[in-house]
Amino acid sequence: MATIGLDHMVYAKITEDAKGEETYAVPKILAKAIKADLAIELAEATLYADDALAHAIKHFKGGKLSLGVEDIGVSVAADLTGASVDDNGVLVAASEDEGCLVAVGFRALKPNNFYRYFWLYRVKFAVPSTNLQTKGDSIQFQTPTVEGTIMRRNKLDANGKHPWKAEVTEGDPGVAAVIAAWFTQVYEPAFSA
Repeated sequence: MATIGLDHMVYAKITEDAKGEETYAVPKILAKAIKADLAIELAEATLYADDALAHAIKHFKGGKLSLGVEDIGVSVAADLTGASVDDNGVLVAASEDEGCLVAVGFRALKPNNFYRYFWLYRVKFAVPSTNLQTKGDSIQFQTPTVEGTIMRRNKLDANGKHPWKAEVTEGDPGVAAVIAAWFTQVYEPAFSA
């Protein structure tokens, strides 16, 4: 899947019920997107029988999401990292801070001018890295990177599985209505019985 652009990065805070099942808040803008790197970890096992490979299993274990963004505002940083905003509007980070779980959505432009849309259902972010550099003979932009751990969600879908990602491509048959509402709420999988 070749892409040539990335934009519309949003997040939705997660609340959990007594069983740990997720409910998503209304999505908010996270930041202007520069880059999104998604690395997936798999639990793998192979079984050999009768001198040949009999079974190979690969299951989603987790992942890492690294977002390069233009800037993270104070309220977004507080939501993602658990830092506090004091009475003077200053973001104060403490060693005891722990950010909330969020779903992350964005879209990537393909060369055919259609977008591929994504939701990652459960992400826990760390404190964003900060790069600072003096202005020398030339100016170079320094932008923050925020890294999160991707997890499967606790809530089962209608197929009895724990999704970790939803993805749809503009222009595919029957997806126009889904795409029109993509950033208004976190996408919930729909399966017929």
